[in-house]
Amino acid sequence: MKLECKIEEIKNKILQVERITGKNLTLPVLNSILLIASGKSLKLRATNLSLGIEVEIPAKIEEEGMVAISGSVLSGIFSNVFQNENVFLENVDGNLLIKTKKSKIKLKGQSHDDFPTIPRVVGTSFEIESKKLIDGIKSVYYSSSVSDIKPEISSVFIHTNEENLVFVSTDSFRLAEKKIKSKGVPEIQGILIPFKNISEILRVFGENSSVITVCFNKNQISFSSDDIYLTSRVIDGVFPDYRQIIPKTSTTNAVLLKQDLLSALKLSNIFSDKFNQVNLKVTPKEKVFELSSNNNDIGENKTYLDAALTGESIELGFNYKYFLDCFQSINTDSISIKFSGASSPLVVSPVSDTSFTYLIMPMNR
Repeated sequence: MKLECKIEEIKNKILQVERITGKNLTLPVLNSILLIASGKSLKLRATNLSLGIEVEIPAKIEEEGMVAISGSVLSGIFSNVFQNENVFLENVDGNLLIKTKKSKIKLKGQSHDDFPTIPRVVGTSFEIESKKLIDGIKSVYYSSSVSDIKPEISSVFIHTNEENLVFVSTDSFRLAEKKIKSKGVPEIQGILIPFKNISEILRVFGENSSVITVCFNKNQISFSSDDIYLTSRVIDGVFPDYRQIIPKTSTTNAVLLKQDLLSALKLSNIFSDKFNQVNLKVTPKEKVFELSSNNNDIGENKTYLDAALTGESIELGFNYKYFLDCFQSINTDSISIKFSGASSPLVVSPVSDTSFTYLIMPMNR
C-alpha cells in the first residue's frame, strides 16, 4: 500500500471512525482501523460488532493494499499533525509509514486477517433527507431506557403511519413520539435501533446535509450517503403498544409560554428532593398554575405562572428532569399540557404542532 492524500480529509475521517472502534480484549483487532487502498480512494473501516462504519477518502494510489492500525494511536497522531498539506502513507513490512513535510512516523501494524467485514445490508430501502432523519431521532432518543435489561425499550423504535415516519422511545416513566412527513417511504412495521448506537449515528450524520439511503432487514440497518456507510444491528423484540397509554381525552388543559415554564422548572430544581420531585397544582377556576418543591435541607419554593387554563382542578408530582428533557424537541414559543387525572400521564406538546407528543408518568409518592 502506497498513497498520497490531503491531511485535513483523512484527519476528519479518522476522528469520525475511531469512535466506533471496539474496546474488546478477546478480539484486539477491533481496537484498530483498517486502511484499504484501492482504485482512486482510501477506505477507513472500523467496527465494534454492534456498529460498523466505512468511509472513503479521495487519494492518489500508487500501490493497493491494506493495513490495520490502532484507532486511538491514529487519532492521536492526526489530531496533532500540520494541516493544509498532503500526507504520504505506505505499508512497509506490515507497518504504516506516515510522512509529511515536517514529520516521519512509523506505526506498528496489526494482523488484519481476523478483521470483521462490514456487511452490506440487503432488504427494504428508502431515501430520506439527513436533516429529517436526525430531527426524528434527536426528538425522542433521550427517553430511551439506558439499561439493557429490557432491550426492546433500550432503543429508538421506528415505524410508519400513513405518510409519516414515526420515531418513538420510552423508559416506561416517560415516552416521546415524533412524526416526520416522508412521502415514498415503504410501510415499516417496526425497527428497533439500540440506544447505545444512537449517539454515533447522530454524530456521524449530524452535520450531513445530503440524502441518506436507509436499508434494513430483521437483523441489521444501514445508513449511507456520499462517502459514508454505517451499519447497526437491530434488536429482535417487540416494542410496547404505546398508543394504548396515550390518553384520548383530557380533563384539564393548560397553555403557557415555554420559556416561563423552563425557568420555573430550573428554579424548582434547586429545592427538589432526592427523587427530583416537583409538585404541580392547577386550579382553572382561580386561574392558578403553581409549581412547588421542597427540600428539608435547603428550603421550599412556590412559583406561579401565567397560563390559559380550562377544566378540573388537579394536583400531582413528577420528575422535573423528565420535563426538562422534552424542551429540546419543542420549537414553538407556547407549550400545551393536558391532564386526564392524577394517576394518568400528563401529555406535553408544542402548541399548533401535532408532530411531537411527550408523556410523563406522575409520581405516586
